Amino acid sequence: MAKVLAVLSSGHKDTENNYETGWWAEELFAPMEILEKAGHQVELASPLGGKPTLDQASISEDYDPEGKYKKMYEAGLADDTKKLSDVNAADYDAVFIVGGHGAMYDLAENETLHNIINAVYDNGKIVSAVCHGPAPLIWTKRPDGKSIIEGLDVTGYPEAVEPEGLPEILPFSLEGKMNEIANYSAEEKVVWGNDQLVTGRDPFSSEALAEELVKAFDKKSKQEN
Repeated sequence: MAKVLAVLSSGHKDTENNYETGWWAEELFAPMEILEKAGHQVELASPLGGKPTLDQASISEDYDPEGKYKKMYEAGLADDTKKLSDVNAADYDAVFIVGGHGAMYDLAENETLHNIINAVYDNGKIVSAVCHGPAPLIWTKRPDGKSIIEGLDVTGYPEAVEPEGLPEILPFSLEGKMNEIANYSAEEKVVWGNDQLVTGRDPFSSEALAEELVKAFDKKSKQEN
């Protein structure tokens, strides 16, 4: 059994632009379901701990037509996260950064999260992120001062499909920043940069990313046995 730390944004409120965001339901719950079904354990963390702010659009009929993720959210499956500052990275086989635009605000430049990512990576474990979740990877610096994704193949939410008007108020362009240092692809659903780092493009890549993690855990388990 592998242990996965899923990291969620605590949320962001922009009163000037009447905009509130946080983490995206499908990007946590779809992978959580797949990982747990495969016998792995998922624990949750966020910058502030407690109940993090969900981007309510992610449980609307447009994005969750069957109400599946709404039910999982209302069942309290993401109500209790530990603070990032209380996380012991050595406990985990993978860190998984959940997307939602909130990740661009309170996760991207969060040094505590960068330290967890580096520790997981240094332990030979897996660093994974989906949609806007790769934002913190841009600022996670390795001992040589370079980003953990520098020169690697990556994906993340494409600029072209951002909601109209939103790029103007976001703190940065995810695709733009990734393009500066990594080999960004807007086409592929899931991209392995190396055997320890994997990124997913959008909410609809969440299941594929989780399946890749399950495969990686199985492979490692066979090697150890």
